[in-house]
Amino acid sequence: MAILTPRGEDFPRWYQDVLAKAELADNGPVRGTMVIRPYGYAIWERMQADVDARIKAAGAVNAYFPLLIPESYLRREAQHVEGFSPELAVVTHGGGKELEEPVVVRPTSETVIGEYMAKWTQSYRDLPLLLNQWANVVRWELRPRLFLRTSEFLWQEGHTAHVDEADAAAYARRIHLEVYLDFMTSVLAIPVFIGRKTAKERFAGATNTLTLEAMMGDGKALQMATSHELGQNFARAFDIGFLGADRAQHLAWTTSWGSSTRMVGGLIMAHGDDNGLRIPPRLAPTQVLVLPVKDDPALTERVSLLADGLRAAGLRCGVDARPGLSFGRRVTDAELKGIPVRVELGPRDLAAGAVTLARRDTSEKIVVPLDDVMTRVPTLLDEIQNAMYEAALATRDARTRDVTTVDEAIEAASEGFARLPWAAVGPGGETRLAQESLTVRCIQRPDGTIPDRDDEPDLVCLVARSY
Repeated sequence: MAILTPRGEDFPRWYQDVLAKAELADNGPVRGTMVIRPYGYAIWERMQADVDARIKAAGAVNAYFPLLIPESYLRREAQHVEGFSPELAVVTHGGGKELEEPVVVRPTSETVIGEYMAKWTQSYRDLPLLLNQWANVVRWELRPRLFLRTSEFLWQEGHTAHVDEADAAAYARRIHLEVYLDFMTSVLAIPVFIGRKTAKERFAGATNTLTLEAMMGDGKALQMATSHELGQNFARAFDIGFLGADRAQHLAWTTSWGSSTRMVGGLIMAHGDDNGLRIPPRLAPTQVLVLPVKDDPALTERVSLLADGLRAAGLRCGVDARPGLSFGRRVTDAELKGIPVRVELGPRDLAAGAVTLARRDTSEKIVVPLDDVMTRVPTLLDEIQNAMYEAALATRDARTRDVTTVDEAIEAASEGFARLPWAAVGPGGETRLAQESLTVRCIQRPDGTIPDRDDEPDLVCLVARSY
């Protein structure tokens, strides 16, 4: 009996099987919440550490703001509250008493951070103010799915204030390209389309939203991260002003940007196969797993030496010599968890002075001399990282069709993405697509870069079903 439902047979069921069998997450006690299990959280921690380092390299610093936000804060920015109203969790009682003013469990923090940006900003010398926080947020989800859409999830949210529109726009784009795009491609090994959201799909209260859209294994789109130019909307609502070099008073220009535990879901669906997870080596909590074929004192000693050597070489290496579990069961467990390389060692291997290196991405097995393990494994991990990206890119490109009309886009999007001229869609086309449960995922230039405006000539758009 198969451990996992085959992807081609029932993709949603396969996804749920992977979550359970790879020990990633469980449903929480309140509908829409999730418990992230240790292995799932180890993957998130690796994502968090890498993204955090990139954010800091871009000049932002971490802070923390309250989980509970006065309801009046949200109401100061009308578009924002209208966009989030259906998803809000509101606290009306505390300490056994009705609160004088209801408080909202943060769905995002533009409002509360805007309040303090106004307090901390007096002069143009205080800008840019570049903040980030790692936190949980709550958006009451009607159709929850673990890691993809949950009522509570983990994320980072960046919030910045700038002296002018050009500086704000440049910083939002810098985050989008240097933090998110580079992380998705070079660490997650997931190719993404970059572009602008349409006016209909923009973040509530934004003047421009940049997005990264990835294709999942079933051909649907997943929004992996977004960056928002907020214009002066929040600065006006929260009086984020400053004295300029011209000695006049000005309003700041603000941005916000974020990525979340949704990336874990994207990792599963973009790379997983019928045997479970496949994790790119740069991300994997365990890059190499040393597996003795049987319980044997001579093997145990050699396995320990191998693992110590690989760790000393800077690799994240584990050993699975659990007593009472067959070699086959331990291999299956390693495959479910997507460990990039297994080093398998048996008595005959030891006698021959060799080991077997098993690649998780291709299932290929390579016999190498014991003395070559320390040099061959790091090289193999680099090969796997590159191969996983190239395989995902080839799949995405094969399932992205160029079309010319909305009707053709609807047909093409049954199997993947459709790309067509933005001029052929427009607001009327978006309404027609919505009737078919499709959306314009992003608008981009023909060369795949981000346009500066929605009305640039010759723009194209990507249409797909989405999570």
